[in-house]
Amino acid sequence: MSEDNELIGGESAVVPGRFGEPLDVPFARFSRGDGAANPRRPLFVLLHGWGSNEDDLADIMQYVAPYNDFVALRAPLTLQNPGTQFGQMVPGAYSWLHDAVPTGADLDRDAYAAATAVDRWVGEHVPADRAVVPLGFSQGGMLAIQLLRINPTRYRAAISLSGFLAPGQVAATCPGDDELAELNIPTFFGYGEADTVIPKYMLFETVAWLEEHTWLTERGYRGLDHSVSMQEFADLREWLLAQDLTSGLM
Repeated sequence: MSEDNELIGGESAVVPGRFGEPLDVPFARFSRGDGAANPRRPLFVLLHGWGSNEDDLADIMQYVAPYNDFVALRAPLTLQNPGTQFGQMVPGAYSWLHDAVPTGADLDRDAYAAATAVDRWVGEHVPADRAVVPLGFSQGGMLAIQLLRINPTRYRAAISLSGFLAPGQVAATCPGDDELAELNIPTFFGYGEADTVIPKYMLFETVAWLEEHTWLTERGYRGLDHSVSMQEFADLREWLLAQDLTSGLM
């Protein structure tokens, strides 16, 4: 089987399309100054989860890195188009993957396709000398990790909140794993210990893999479901300071 054939899987029964089909980022929402108000600080790339949109994670920044620029990306697969309710626009719902949490080779292929789309967008829209930190929730948390696996030298750090890991069964979908293990890139992985969406074994597998391939800081939160919390934001803010990711002296 050729590498191209390995990267494209079968039809999805959830979101129309095939696992691993090429994708493009359809829309980006920049912070003030078109994401260039503080160019000496790292730019955060915000990656939302299943059924959400580019507005979802912007509020996190005021708690964890209020002086950093960010860009929030919209996932390319549409679950629900924008509409109106009581005369107000209702945001659309989007996905990076062809299922909420695919498994096995299907997850590998979709993770690679989504990460390739984001990495290409970064390459086309962010100056090459600008430090970049992906921050994602759930599917977006998986994607923040996957970006390190396809282009490890481009990203200063990665933050995965309630995320998970593609298993790497399709070797072509994670070409940077060996190089990543040598770079000691800082990662923050936070999750709810009462998460009912991501199975515990997937959370534990993610922790183990990140321990082996990155400079990991792990935080589990007792009683927290598939969500985020103010305690997690406080821990993340402290970690960002420790990693010099919110300084203007980069």
